[in-house]
Amino acid sequence: MADSSEFSFTVGTRLDGDRHGRTGVISTPHGEIATPAFIPVGTKASVKAVLPETMKELGAQALLANAYHLYLQPGSDIVDEAGGLGKFMNWDGPTFTDSGGFQVMSLGVGFKKVLAMEAVGVRSDQVIAAGKERLATVDDDGVTFRSHLDGSKHRFTPEVSMGIQHQLGADIMFAFDELTTLMNTRGYQEKSLQRTHEWAQRCIDEHERLTAARTHRPYQALFAVIQGAQYEDLRRKACRELESIRGSGGTEFDGYGIGGALEKHNLGTIVGWCCDELPEAKPRHMLGISEPEDMFVAIENGADTFDCVNPSRVARNAAIYVDEGRFNINTSRFRRDFTPIDENCDCYTCAHYTRAYLHHLFKAKEMLSATLCTIHNERFTVRLVDRIRASIEGGYFDEFKKEFLGQWQGRIKAPGQ
Repeated sequence: MADSSEFSFTVGTRLDGDRHGRTGVISTPHGEIATPAFIPVGTKASVKAVLPETMKELGAQALLANAYHLYLQPGSDIVDEAGGLGKFMNWDGPTFTDSGGFQVMSLGVGFKKVLAMEAVGVRSDQVIAAGKERLATVDDDGVTFRSHLDGSKHRFTPEVSMGIQHQLGADIMFAFDELTTLMNTRGYQEKSLQRTHEWAQRCIDEHERLTAARTHRPYQALFAVIQGAQYEDLRRKACRELESIRGSGGTEFDGYGIGGALEKHNLGTIVGWCCDELPEAKPRHMLGISEPEDMFVAIENGADTFDCVNPSRVARNAAIYVDEGRFNINTSRFRRDFTPIDENCDCYTCAHYTRAYLHHLFKAKEMLSATLCTIHNERFTVRLVDRIRASIEGGYFDEFKKEFLGQWQGRIKAPGQ
């Protein structure tokens, strides 16, 4: 059986007071991750528009890929045959895969691929976004869905998700879960929580079996996923119940993912509830955040790692991050701006190109625009979390948070203003 000791987590410096924020180190068969850490998303075994080698150069410690998408294309069996996700994409560092549960929610109700929602509208367990068709249905055993690529029919169960993720070979995997929306009723949230708990038990049993069968591969850690929407009692219950789950051979979850729909202003409170209940000695991953204000809140309340597609997604639409805020490089005010995106940024783009050139690339619809802006946004995000980690270790987190968020609320001015 693969050696579970290949995966470990060590807590470093803690924030003072009763806050759960801390630094640490996650050790995996493919390297260490200094936490807190931002994990860039390479959905289909690729961070869009950027080489994996470039992601290493800009400081990414690990990458996350999507089990649903890789199952459909090229197929998890092909990734397995290639030697696993890292070898397939020429990435030698740690890797994560999510379970496909988020895509189930997106296919089922058609909402945008974001974690934070607004609790508006009629409470309904048949909710679906306007103009969307339901492509997934959930039952107690699993999920039946139609591919967004060709309409073909497929079925995910906890066992199927584990089989796919073991073939993908990521260092950290997530148990299959059901993600609800904030428009679901309290009754449905309770039912879904129980379903996710039962699926977690099935996941760890199958994980244990596959780990024993796949001794030719390094150990893969399995994280449980905490649901419960914005209900404190459900969140705390989920944490306690997931922590108590054991596989038939005594296997425990290696860490925990904090998922589920929530309103942005409740992010810190919900992370805090979960970290009150979760074991201190295991890592906590926050699924689906990347905005600077959210990262400060999540880290302060106990998140060790987190992922999001946002830095690369907005970059492809000309949105740029700097310490003073976010702006669109394709607006006319940057047409003759021959300065870097950010004179204080150490990324390749800022060292070699100007705002005027990037403005031109977007106007000319050149593919290079996405590459250069993604490099900057990913470096900005990775570097910001590195700075947050250093501030915790140095004992000046509160001062740094106040200073940075004060800048972040500002606005970029046009050249000469």
